[in-house]
Amino acid sequence: MSQLRLGYLNSVYLMGRLVADPELRYTQKGAPVCSFRIATTRRFKNRESGETQEETLFVTIVAWRRQAELVNEFLKKGSAVLIEGRLRSRQWETENKEKRSTIEVIAHRIQFLDIPEQSESSGGSNSVDLESETKEEDNMDTPF
Repeated sequence: MSQLRLGYLNSVYLMGRLVADPELRYTQKGAPVCSFRIATTRRFKNRESGETQEETLFVTIVAWRRQAELVNEFLKKGSAVLIEGRLRSRQWETENKEKRSTIEVIAHRIQFLDIPEQSESSGGSNSVDLESETKEEDNMDTPF
């Protein structure tokens, strides 16, 4: 059997709407970080009944630096977004020594899908697209 060489790929695209207003914080070194949750819905037809059904998934998104500030400034509950990012798993322990874990998306690119009110009359763009500048991304290995 020949040796199989696998690359590493951790990439995700999600489209959905914010379920609450974004939360902007700052690290101890002063870097802005913004967290928000989106709801993304999958529609499918049930094979047995033939009925169309929906499955909604709630995902936490984390944006850093200038991207975090723009998210906090322009997005609110109900805003539609397209997210390009990578999955990250975190674990921690509560004050009561209970172990917790979560999987979240670290955003590389966030596209705002709603048309801003001021750009409708001025003919401006209907999206803001800014790539993240995190140090973690600079250390990411790519398979190609």
